[in-house]
This record gives sequence, C-alpha cells and structure tokens, in this order.
Amino acid sequence: MSTELLFRDDAYLREAEARIVAAEEAGLILDRTLFYAQGGGQPGDRGTVLREDGSEIAVLDTVYGPDKHTVLHRIAPNAALPVLGERVRLVLDWPLRLARMRVHTALHLLSVALPYPVTGGAIGDGEGRLDFDIPDAGLDKEAVTARLREMIAQDAAVTTRWISDEALLANPGLVKTMSVKPPIGTGRVRLVAIDGLDLQPCGGTHVARTGEIGVATVTAIEKKGKQNRRVRLSLA
Repeated sequence: MSTELLFRDDAYLREAEARIVAAEEAGLILDRTLFYAQGGGQPGDRGTVLREDGSEIAVLDTVYGPDKHTVLHRIAPNAALPVLGERVRLVLDWPLRLARMRVHTALHLLSVALPYPVTGGAIGDGEGRLDFDIPDAGLDKEAVTARLREMIAQDAAVTTRWISDEALLANPGLVKTMSVKPPIGTGRVRLVAIDGLDLQPCGGTHVARTGEIGVATVTAIEKKGKQNRRVRLSLA
C-alpha cells in the first residue's frame, strides 16, 4: 500500500481524518497524512494524532518507511498504540510547518539570486542554507540579500504542477541540485513554479506567494572547499 500525501496538494491543510494501517513502537502508518515526511533537506513534521476515545498521541517526527511508499509517524516509546483500522484525526504543528515553508521558498529564490549548481542544503525553523559549486569567491552578503528581498517583494505566486519522467529527462536544466536528484520511476515529477522567477523539481512544502516569506537576510557565506560556498539565510 501507499500513504496518500495530502501535503502535496494542499500545504496549508492543518487537520485531516485518517485510518490506522499499522501501529508499533517505531511509529504509526496511516492510509493518508498531512505530515510532511523528511526529505530534500526539509525535516519531518510534528503534531498530534487524536484518537476516537479523546486521547492524544504526539507525533515527534515523520519519515518515509523502508518501502518509500508509506509514511512512518514516529511516536514516544511508551505511547499507547491505537488499534488497526481505527479512525483518527491528524493535527499539524502549524507554526513549525509554516516557518519551514517560508524558509524552503526563500531557498528557491536564493538559487535564483545565485545561479550556480546546488551541492547541498538544509531547512530549519526560521533559517536555512544552500551549498553552491562556485569557481570564484567574492560573493557579497548585502548584494545577495538585496536581490532576495527584491524577489520577495514581487509577491509572486508559487504553484505546483506535474510533468512526466520523460519530460524532465528532456529538460535537464530544470534540475539545480547536484547532491539530490528528483525521483524518477513513478512516471511523473512534481515541479514548483515561482511566477516569472523559478521552476524546478521539488517535493517539499512552500508558501503560496513570495510575500509570505517576510524579511530574509543572508547571514553568512562560508568557504567549504575549493569551489564550495555555503550561503546561510534567516527570516525575521
């Protein structure tokens, strides 16, 4: 079976009904989820599972199962386990998710401000970073910050669409990341478009418009090798 990924269609969904498919100390597997599973530099979501009897189970982290088709909701080792088939309500830790959505979208814009191959990245709860393969140094924090803020101020729409594996292979320039490749083999790949600014494969969650990012600042540019530069940003 596969877990239906509700966050792919609506990143703003905060609550949803689901059914327990598997329950063990390692965590819970549901038929559907709004919790983002760790991947692409974005951490897994946290939140709460509300049971039919009114009790709550805290979700500490969310990851993909070994089969990559199901999502494992990690819980405390001593948590009381629900029964198979039980209907539950999922409640997302929304402030945490929104902070990560803002950062993730800001990092897409950073890849526009610095049009170099991306060798790595990480998304935090109010900050993030990208690593770039840049032959020459000399990057200016203030100049990159100014470009970021200019794009954010455009309040451009952020949308998603799907293309076939074949279409992606025919357009390799869409892929900016060197370290993480888009998943090929399911027949389709999800694209995230920032109107007039960016288009790239991505399975993460994003805000609906760049204006929701708020004030972004490049806080550091670090040398991580002969041609590798780590660029850090934070949000107000």
